[in-house]
Amino acid sequence: MDNQQGFLDKVVLVTGAAAGIGEATARAFAAQGAKVVLADIDNGGEHVANSLCAQGHKAVFHACDVSNSGSVTALFAFIQDTFGRIDIAFNNAGIDIESGKLADGSEDVFDKIMDINVKGVWLCMQHEIQTMLKTGGGAIVNTASVAGLGAAPKMSIYAASKHAVVGLTKSAAVEYAKKSIRVNAICPAVIDTNMYRRALAGDEKKAHAIGAMHPVGRIGTVEEVVGAVLYLCSEAAGFTTGVTLPVDGGSTAI
Repeated sequence: MDNQQGFLDKVVLVTGAAAGIGEATARAFAAQGAKVVLADIDNGGEHVANSLCAQGHKAVFHACDVSNSGSVTALFAFIQDTFGRIDIAFNNAGIDIESGKLADGSEDVFDKIMDINVKGVWLCMQHEIQTMLKTGGGAIVNTASVAGLGAAPKMSIYAASKHAVVGLTKSAAVEYAKKSIRVNAICPAVIDTNMYRRALAGDEKKAHAIGAMHPVGRIGTVEEVVGAVLYLCSEAAGFTTGVTLPVDGGSTAI
């Protein structure tokens, strides 16, 4: 088994693990010998965990609503009872349910996006850091977005939530740098996931236009995001903390 990045027997939490980037990252960690906890409000995460176990990997699923403090507390109690520690966390759960200009937005949409994208990351980080402090440190990666590094027209609430994730990431990185806890974020542009394909609804003209927005001339793949996450969690990134790493085909270079 390939363990070049030092993940053998590490306990890894992935939220939003039922599909897309979260699922692919959980599979990548498991393939390198990690013990993976998959968390998601979608019970499809249980199918992913079962498929990993069937392949001989170590994986468990726990249903969790990251926006609910009781649910998050229960998740970490489960991790403690099952593994007694957590070495790596990928806070990936998030939503994008917005499609309009700021003045036309609704309070319900604002609350839901902030509850999941910001409060959910904050709650998970609290538990992760408290646990890691007891066991000598660890690595945390949060999913932000290129929308957290600049403007996102017709997605102002989503952009605000991802700017907040960047702020949480940088602040925690500095607060716990001397405690051997590294905290970084990835900032993807448009990535080829099932969510993206559903939003596209088979519109090839729109797909071409979206791809052309990126300097490389295409959207990103899930595997390209996974590679960035695994690097930031690896021993090779031991001197890297507080970073917001664009995975964006050059979009933020413009």
